[in-house]
Amino acid sequence: MKMINFQNAGNDFMTEIKWYFDFISPFAYLQMAQFSHLPKNIKLKPIPVVFGGLLAHWGQLGPAEISPKRKFVYRFFQWKADSLGVPFKMPPSHPYNPLSSLRLCIAAGSKIEDVQVIYNIIYGKGIQPDSEEGLGMMAQELNIKNPEEAINNIDVKEKLKQNTENAVTDGVFGVPTFVVKDELFWGGDATDMMLDFLTNPTLFETSEMKRISEMPMGKTRKPK
Repeated sequence: MKMINFQNAGNDFMTEIKWYFDFISPFAYLQMAQFSHLPKNIKLKPIPVVFGGLLAHWGQLGPAEISPKRKFVYRFFQWKADSLGVPFKMPPSHPYNPLSSLRLCIAAGSKIEDVQVIYNIIYGKGIQPDSEEGLGMMAQELNIKNPEEAINNIDVKEKLKQNTENAVTDGVFGVPTFVVKDELFWGGDATDMMLDFLTNPTLFETSEMKRISEMPMGKTRKPK
């Protein structure tokens, strides 16, 4: 993946945009690969969260927990990466335990460059992140001398927990998700919609947008 330098974006940033992600999601990796096309006056704030925690809160299953969907999304990841010309290789097993990679990212400072480094190792090179090799490679690239100490640090653990709780408070139900003001833009294909909203802040104020945003449910399923 091409490394992106946001340092040249200037100082007159628009409102800061939160970007919630979990390394377990290749959708976020593929979305990040397109960040070089974002306007330079956008300032992204990457926020690592535990996707499993979001699923548990909202009572959902992840894409990889539904067998036919798992097969489709894995094929889609490869197809999308090939279409974008982005290096892509799934690690030997997926889903995996993302906690070590998320905590290393936080220990490093959660900068956009840190996120890129870890994502490139997992999906650019196909390294298993919850393996000894993966942990060592990520720590080396992030210049973290003692990865075991970093991932077991109480403050780091608490920060990841707080990030996930903040995401729930923001209404985030999946990753990746942009949060602009109070609006959510979920999924790897929502980038253009987010940019449209920045250009036109009244995007959701048309009569039809308001109607569908408040439309009543005609029927609901009873939980099993």
